Amino acid sequence: MSKKAMVAMSGGVDSSVAASILLDQGFEVCGVTLKLFSNSDIDITDSSRTCCSLEDVEDARRVAYKLGFEHYVFNFGTHFQNTVMERFVCEYLDGRTPNPCIDCNRFIKFGKLIDRADLMGQDYIATGHYARIKYNTETGRYELLKAKDRSKDQTYVLYSLTQSELSRTLLPLGDMLKSEVREYAQHHGLVNAEKPDSQDICFVSDGDYARFIEFTTGKKSEPGDFVDTEGNVLGRHKGIIHYTIGQRRGIGISFNGRKYVVDKDAKTNTVVLGDETDLYKNGFIADNVNWISIEQLNEPMAVAVKTRYSQIEAPATIYSGKNGIVSVVFDEPQRAVTPGQAAVFYDGDKVVGGGTILKSTDFDFTRRIATPTRK
Repeated sequence: MSKKAMVAMSGGVDSSVAASILLDQGFEVCGVTLKLFSNSDIDITDSSRTCCSLEDVEDARRVAYKLGFEHYVFNFGTHFQNTVMERFVCEYLDGRTPNPCIDCNRFIKFGKLIDRADLMGQDYIATGHYARIKYNTETGRYELLKAKDRSKDQTYVLYSLTQSELSRTLLPLGDMLKSEVREYAQHHGLVNAEKPDSQDICFVSDGDYARFIEFTTGKKSEPGDFVDTEGNVLGRHKGIIHYTIGQRRGIGISFNGRKYVVDKDAKTNTVVLGDETDLYKNGFIADNVNWISIEQLNEPMAVAVKTRYSQIEAPATIYSGKNGIVSVVFDEPQRAVTPGQAAVFYDGDKVVGGGTILKSTDFDFTRRIATPTRK
């Protein structure tokens, strides 16, 4: 009897090819498209500009019809609003910079969807993410590995997957290049073979986070003071949600020389400006850590760390602290490590784990414990 796989189909080429590959591999496939919000919820009038558009649903349905399997639409709108959109707004208002795609994977695509798969008697869920999953017989743990196509690798946004979720997840595109995926789609006559990839956060399709937050809360962002690193007032800002760490353009006041946003304080409603050198820190503290390749961190470990999706990993050492806190010390100071963003730890191709950046800091090396030898 063939195994059953429920494929999350966004209407794009990646998830469509993933479904077709699973059919070729002998799985009994059904497709699902998630309805996460209505355009009126996010003040968008152009129905073609979001990942939950009618066009996307129809593209997924056409692919399912052509390949000969059932297609469903699940309305997870309330859950998405509570766990992703509202958290996004709250984090920005608190002065942090969240990554809602990671929350969507955690709470919706690999949380809520597995629950629905259980109700429908499905053995696995599958997505079009570029990453690989492997079971390590020596450690008895499922591992998350980088994709063959490094330019498309999505392990950064998948670091929150638990062992249970990894055991139930299929990622058919992990060993393919993006060019091979499009060639596959063209060869099989899929309607979305040339469909462009989605780039923006799905519910902020124009990239204007501040506009979205003000629309959602019904309140204009409160102006406050720009201050320097010594606390001296430099001018007025238009609200902390308009700024992020490392930003230089759009500050609105001129200086002799370049100034950057180096910190934000929601409690005092201040935005700190400084020189580029002020953006560099030798470490940070993270919480809400999910371990994948290891059960827990028992001793300092040499890893490579990525603190932004598009960033090249930086060599560092991770140290276990109290209450699940992890301290990360870079081999060399890194630029614009931003609270609220994800930090993912790698050992070669393997994801060791990851968490949320609480704050960047400069650690006192005179008190630093011994660092393991880097391979």
